[in-house]
Amino acid sequence: MYRSRDGVSGTRSGLAGKYLRQAAILACLASTFASFSVHAERIKDIATVQGIRHNQLIGYGLVVGLDGSGDQTTQTPFTTQAMLNMLSQMGANLPLETASTIQLKNVAAVMVTASLPAFSRPGQGIDVTISSIGNAKSLRGGTLLMTPLKGADGQVYAMAQGNILVGGAGASSGGNKAQVNHLSAGRIAGGATVERSVPTPVGQGQYVNYELNQTDFGTAKRMVEVINREMGSAAGPVAEAVDGRRIRVMAPESADARVAFMGRVENLEVQPMQSIAKVIVNPRTGSVVMNQAVTLENCAVAHGNLSVVVSTDPSVSQPGALSGGQTVVTNQTDIQIKQDAGALMNVKAGANLSDVVKALNALGANPQDLLAILQAMKAAGALRADLEII
Repeated sequence: MYRSRDGVSGTRSGLAGKYLRQAAILACLASTFASFSVHAERIKDIATVQGIRHNQLIGYGLVVGLDGSGDQTTQTPFTTQAMLNMLSQMGANLPLETASTIQLKNVAAVMVTASLPAFSRPGQGIDVTISSIGNAKSLRGGTLLMTPLKGADGQVYAMAQGNILVGGAGASSGGNKAQVNHLSAGRIAGGATVERSVPTPVGQGQYVNYELNQTDFGTAKRMVEVINREMGSAAGPVAEAVDGRRIRVMAPESADARVAFMGRVENLEVQPMQSIAKVIVNPRTGSVVMNQAVTLENCAVAHGNLSVVVSTDPSVSQPGALSGGQTVVTNQTDIQIKQDAGALMNVKAGANLSDVVKALNALGANPQDLLAILQAMKAAGALRADLEII
């Protein structure tokens, strides 16, 4: 250390170095805490309030105004029957014997589905989805006639009507056909009007129950600690865990105070526990999806292909001249059994599963082989994850 005549400069430089070291430590701690806060999630993102849910609605209707792309009524008699019933309600009574002669190329029978959000009130609009149930070629340009939408209890909760928006296009000429996207389904934004509301109680009595999206005892415990730390009072804690999925919270009984209380609770941040290690395999497409919690133990994987090849070659036996014999055709069959030399791959503990999958693909493993290998690794205890096949 450099020392001046009075010794002051050396002391100052030593203090400056000490402060720099302390600042570096504080910066590291700050970055560590920041990395932890990044993984925290709001309660509204990991849990829902018990009783607040959507309700599914469904209805049967007719789409009119199609440009010749509707149902072929000879093959879809329910379209003709629904059209005759609608016309009879409007005063146009047709004899039943004419039903078989009606050709409704501009009409299609459809199913209308919608999701009724919680706290919906009469007069509000909701989106609906229209799907063809006959053999209509396209719903593009059609108009949905007034269709009642019913719930699981058979009651009408909304009425749907409007012009359908189909996100696709198609054209055909001279036997050639070109189509972009799907033409037999569409949507109407705000196409249904709510006619009946569904009672949605927010909690029972003085308690409100929160349900985690995934059962996790550790996350439930952390959520209880955060709520009691931020929302607790001198009277004691307000939250308690009922099980690994449900948390019971004491909330104000008045409606306005309860809404304000729940608005504060749902924005509190909780750091969830590490997710369950899981590997999802789709054998139809050969897709393998995993999360970051998947780990591997030491194991060895051998992969080989067994192939049986059967080949038949015709052989013609020609007799000599003036021998009186006949020409005979015989088949010579050759059967070969081949087994490729299995490649042995050593997997070290802690290896990334994606690297293992890449190596198995390089060995020539198809999706079915890959599925069998993963199942064998799971049975051997080398794959530390839940294996789910979809």
